[in-house]
Amino acid sequence: MRRADREVSDPAAIERIIADCRIMTMAYNDAEGLTLVPLNFGYVMRPDGLPTLYCHSAAHGRKLDAIRAAGNALAVAVSMRTDCEPIEGRTWCAWGEAFRSVVATGTASIVEDMGERRLGLQRLMAQQAGVADAAFTDAQVRAVTVWKVEIGHMSAKVHARPPQPDRPRQ
Repeated sequence: MRRADREVSDPAAIERIIADCRIMTMAYNDAEGLTLVPLNFGYVMRPDGLPTLYCHSAAHGRKLDAIRAAGNALAVAVSMRTDCEPIEGRTWCAWGEAFRSVVATGTASIVEDMGERRLGLQRLMAQQAGVADAAFTDAQVRAVTVWKVEIGHMSAKVHARPPQPDRPRQ
């Protein structure tokens, strides 16, 4: 990482960034070439300190075709960001952006186990809707395809907004 002063290495701080994100962008290569797709997600932190990201989709489509073509182990890259806000500079070239972000690589696979599928949907609802205890029937769990990205490597970065000077009231 070029800007080591912005690197986040504390696992709890990285999880807070992930918890505040609602959309991840996933990149992968398939028979049609490179592509990016924005996705809603939920997550579980594993004992190794890395997340497993859960998504759901219809039974067919480009993402799932790519996962299946890769033998249920598709290499992917993921990014997520939050708290994005412009930082005004003294000159045009000195402007910047405040943000908190995570960039990662991992492996996407389709989840077959009903218990893990249900967990993935529950984590998705917790992340996206703030509903920690969403209950799903077996029929609801079977109605969608649940898939996951097991992160193998990630890095996180924060560019905080500098403190704003107090301005006199008029």
